[in-house]
Amino acid sequence: MSAILGISEATGKQNLEYSKFWNVNSNKQVKAKVPSKMGMIIAYSPSLIACLSFFWIFSNGGIRFFMLNSAITIHFFKRVLEVLLVHKYSGVMAMNSAITISTSYFIAFSSLIYFQHLTEESPEPSIDLKYFGFIVFLVGIIGNFYHHFLLSKMRKEGESGYKIPKGGLFSLIICPHYLFEIVTFLGFSLISQTLFSFSSTIGTLFYLTGRSYATRKWYLSKFEDFPKNVKALIPFVF
Repeated sequence: MSAILGISEATGKQNLEYSKFWNVNSNKQVKAKVPSKMGMIIAYSPSLIACLSFFWIFSNGGIRFFMLNSAITIHFFKRVLEVLLVHKYSGVMAMNSAITISTSYFIAFSSLIYFQHLTEESPEPSIDLKYFGFIVFLVGIIGNFYHHFLLSKMRKEGESGYKIPKGGLFSLIICPHYLFEIVTFLGFSLISQTLFSFSSTIGTLFYLTGRSYATRKWYLSKFEDFPKNVKALIPFVF
């Protein structure tokens, strides 16, 4: 599903409605709306609450389970914190989009944690990557937060509209926050070391690759001075 959404994002056939370019090729009329900040709180909060509850529900889950659930909890705590304190929002968000995103996150991450619970009695992998995976996760979440922070500082008080991002890896790629998001998910997979977790990461990779391509295409269409050497997701390559 994530791979299909990624292709849809890249081709412009379907953009999720919290995207700044979702309606470029659409005449959709959104009926039920909420402020964008509230919409993103709705999107992230249920998954955060679920992750916190799993510490109690699966209290004897073992170190690998504890590390995975902790990483995912930190991930969603960061997202909620960014919504409240970092990101600047204007306009509204479709309520059905907020609910769809929230439900998707809740199901995906609850499944990831539950599948980890089911592997508790299974033999440990011959190569233990959970500690390395947690380091990869930290690199991803810190890099993602840093570039979100840079994005939030683009507009000065009272300004509106979009600008070409600068600083950090923005000089090389237009979506470093997506690159580090992928690194974060890779960290989840390395902590978990299950087929389900690696499949989730591959799906995320396809989706964010599509979004990155669409984002670069959007900036090229809006800014004549957009640097052509700035790639979408991978420096010097794509």
